[in-house]
Amino acid sequence: MLAEPFPYMPEALGPFSHRISSDSPQAQAFFDQGFQFMYGFAKYAAVRSFREAQKADPECAICYWGEAWAWGSYLNVHMREREAPYAYAAIGKARELRGNAGPREQAYIDALSVRYVEDYDYETRRVQDRAYADAARALTEQYPDDLDAATLYAEALFLLEPRFGYRDLEDPNVTRLHAVLESVLARDIRHPGACHLYIHATESTARPELAEPCAEHLGNSIPGASHINHMPSHTFNEVGRWGDSVRASIQAWHTDLKANTSRAVSSYPSHNLHMLSFAASYDGQGAVAMRAARDYEKLMGDKSLQLLTLVRFGRFDEIPEAGGRPRRDFAAGAWEFAQGYAGVRIGEPDTGRAHLARLRELAESTNARVRFQPASLVLGVLAEILAGEIRRKDGDLAAAIEKFERAAEHEDEFDFAEPEPLPFAARHWLGAALLEAGRPADAERVHRDDLANHPRNGWSLFGLREALAAQGKPDAAVQREFERAWARSDAWITASRF
Repeated sequence: MLAEPFPYMPEALGPFSHRISSDSPQAQAFFDQGFQFMYGFAKYAAVRSFREAQKADPECAICYWGEAWAWGSYLNVHMREREAPYAYAAIGKARELRGNAGPREQAYIDALSVRYVEDYDYETRRVQDRAYADAARALTEQYPDDLDAATLYAEALFLLEPRFGYRDLEDPNVTRLHAVLESVLARDIRHPGACHLYIHATESTARPELAEPCAEHLGNSIPGASHINHMPSHTFNEVGRWGDSVRASIQAWHTDLKANTSRAVSSYPSHNLHMLSFAASYDGQGAVAMRAARDYEKLMGDKSLQLLTLVRFGRFDEIPEAGGRPRRDFAAGAWEFAQGYAGVRIGEPDTGRAHLARLRELAESTNARVRFQPASLVLGVLAEILAGEIRRKDGDLAAAIEKFERAAEHEDEFDFAEPEPLPFAARHWLGAALLEAGRPADAERVHRDDLANHPRNGWSLFGLREALAAQGKPDAAVQREFERAWARSDAWITASRF
């Protein structure tokens, strides 16, 4: 596939351009396309674009640099051994043609040259990653006005840390990374590469809103790159702009579909659907959330998201229609949870108990992982929610509340992931049960805690409103915030969970 011709896609591209020394307009066009696609994590489309630039100008050294860059590690994926020879050959060709390039392009080639070795070892790649980060820093110092050089330096810094290692805003590594990216965005708030990385650099910190200004522009900066369309949703989820996250995710999914016509490039379509379903769930858009979950099942053969979303929106009669028990551990656990929960809700608590027993067995035995978490931990949350609902059905609210509190405690152990593994929060059940038990002050605290984790979500705003009213202190501001949060919802609710 990589050897086949690759089209130029002008409608997929934004205004970004990195000027090169080639006299060939076609080489420049494909080089810009490759650069944009690499900023959008469309790796193989970038490789093929840079190769088309080489065809247009075989003497273009920086065009081979582009291919070498695209083969290398980036934030989501480190280069594997099978790809290393291609990167090494491409940078070798760039060095061979180095004399055709200007001083700046020569500096780019020299910096990237330290990243690749003939005998690449995935396990010891950090040696090259560190050398490249140092070389990228020197490139930035040599050309301080070059925004792409600074963005490449930031990308190199990311590779030296764990995937979600940039959480502590006081950490010197975080401070350095943010400073590099902020220096770019201060000069060009619409820079697609820097904004993309800045969202990742801030999303797991206490200040995800730092990326809001660039997130406003990023989705359309490379209109035919689905991952770029999608990226603002990371920030929007963290700051509680659920409707905006839904729109960004729909745009990304449409681009994934458009890619089938060779007018766009698709990256991580399952992730785009998962994010769409998750954001729509928190926004109360049940039809959108469930449609995305079904499309996710079609794409991935995994019905867990569909089952959990049906529970979220109280579609208990539809849960049996989802089919038999899946084979994979997490999906099987989600199936047991959904079937058991539906059983309790339609008045069959013994059915719920049978499913709970199997769910607990899975939670205790599985070694699987889901959304960067041990599946045992996530299934443990579901088991406590189901156990709480069974106790609630039995009329033992005190025991139900204990189960929901345990579910919330387990949920607090989740590592950062976007989206989270569940399209709901355990505190939605806990807050509702506390209200039912005549403990509105405690329910208020629980819903406020959830709003700190999931800002502006209508489920907890509804619960907060009800808790305040039960204490005789209704708050018009909370009512207005709930109305804004629920403005796009198709769900009528009487509690923070169904």
